[in-house]
Amino acid sequence: MLAGPNLPHNWISDVPKGSSIPLRCQLIQFSENFISDTMKVLPELGPFEPVLEASRRGVLFGTETSRQVAPLMNEVQQAQGVRRIELFMMIAGLLSRAQDAQLLASPSYLPDPSGYMSAGINKALAYIRENLTKSFDETDLAAIAGQSTGAFSRAFRRHTGMSLVQYVKRLRINLACQILMSDDHASITDICFEVGFNNLSNFNRQFLAEKGMTPSRFRRLLGDNINVAKAA
Repeated sequence: MLAGPNLPHNWISDVPKGSSIPLRCQLIQFSENFISDTMKVLPELGPFEPVLEASRRGVLFGTETSRQVAPLMNEVQQAQGVRRIELFMMIAGLLSRAQDAQLLASPSYLPDPSGYMSAGINKALAYIRENLTKSFDETDLAAIAGQSTGAFSRAFRRHTGMSLVQYVKRLRINLACQILMSDDHASITDICFEVGFNNLSNFNRQFLAEKGMTPSRFRRLLGDNINVAKAA
């Protein structure tokens, strides 16, 4: 699935009680500027432009495209240097040639974050993204948003559906998952502090609550999945 800029989205897994999904999703994030600047020097990327434009409404690809892209997505998580760019270009090529793409939002949908999120909250969210691993609290973000702490707390929950603590915890756990998937040699303790937690036991507890397993088990299951994919 390809989600364009400012497109609200969420993934919901219908998982039977008592079971878990070790690798819920894989993703590649890239900016509009990256693609537009690359197209200026590589006009061969032109066929990808209509796909990117369609992504503003969300594009769901079918089984055949997914089958072709899946092994490239698996490899790009581990790849380094030029190989990552090669794989990204291969994925872009497959998506630009896909015959099984389906648009998700209606033609009248216009993604406009100003319609559902205040400028102050946007500033606070941008600050969180840029300083995710650092220490900050609601008072700091309220000042950035130009609101009182109480007003910011209510507005933040209304716009995100969760408290600031929950929101930051989820982002930090997701960042930890990215590191676990991309760096086999990073220790759990190092990852804990790298993503902004200051207590290993709390990190393990929060990771378990968010992902249904400990970081070490997540890494072990990921390794098993990669080995199975290679064997296949």
